[in-house]
Amino acid sequence: MPQLPAPDYPAEVRARLEEDARAIIARYPGSRSALLPMLHLVQSEEGHVTRTGMRFCADMLDLTTAEVTAVATFYSMYRRKPSGDYQVGVCTNTLCAVMGGDAIFEELKEHLGVGNNETTPDGKVTLEHIECNAACDYAPVVMVNWEFFDNQTPESAKELVDDLRSGRPVSPTRGAPLCTFKETARILAGFPDEREGAVEATGGAGPASLVGLRLAKGESPHHKIVHPRGESASGEGE
Repeated sequence: MPQLPAPDYPAEVRARLEEDARAIIARYPGSRSALLPMLHLVQSEEGHVTRTGMRFCADMLDLTTAEVTAVATFYSMYRRKPSGDYQVGVCTNTLCAVMGGDAIFEELKEHLGVGNNETTPDGKVTLEHIECNAACDYAPVVMVNWEFFDNQTPESAKELVDDLRSGRPVSPTRGAPLCTFKETARILAGFPDEREGAVEATGGAGPASLVGLRLAKGESPHHKIVHPRGESASGEGE
C-alpha cells in the first residue's frame, strides 16, 4: 500500500520556518550543504524529525525526500519519534562502563520504567546509552541534551532525572546552562544561544588528560593520585 504524502506545516509555522531556512541556506555556497542544520531546525519545531519536516527540507533544498531521509536516518542525533524534553544519555563505552556506567544505565532503566531510547510517560526524559563523548577522565559520564554531568553514581543519576522530571533547576558540572531538547536543536541549527551565561561558560579536560598533555610537551607532570569521584588527592602543585 503506497504511503500517503506527508502533511504540510500550518501556514504561520511554514512561513516562520521558511524565514529561518533561508538564513541557514545563505551560509553555504551550495544549498544542499545546509541539510544538517536544516534537520536540526525542523527538529526544534516538534522535538523530532517528522515526515513533514523532511518534506520541508526537501522542498527548501531542492532534494528528494529519499535523499533527506537517508541523512536523517543515518545520524543518531536526529530523533525519528517523539522524545523527551531531556535526552539523558549514559556513556557505556569501555572506561565509563568499568567505572560504573553500566550500573547507572541499568538502575535508571528500572527507576524510570523505560528501556533504551524510550521516553517516560510524562514526556520529560528519554533514556539512551551513548558512545564515547571524549570525557573519559570524568568517567562515568551522563549527558543531558549534550551537556556534561561528570563523575556520576547510580544515586546521583537518579536524583538528576528526578529533578528534571519535577522541574527543579539542574546545572551541568561544566559547560553551558541546561536547556530543553528543542532549544538545543535550534542552537545546533546555528541560531544564537540566548541562554544567560552560555557564552561565558567554559569546560575543560580533567586531570588525567592534562597529565597526558604535559607528557606530550615533554614536561614532567606533578605526581598525583586522581580519585574516580573527583575527591582531593595529594601531590598537585608541590
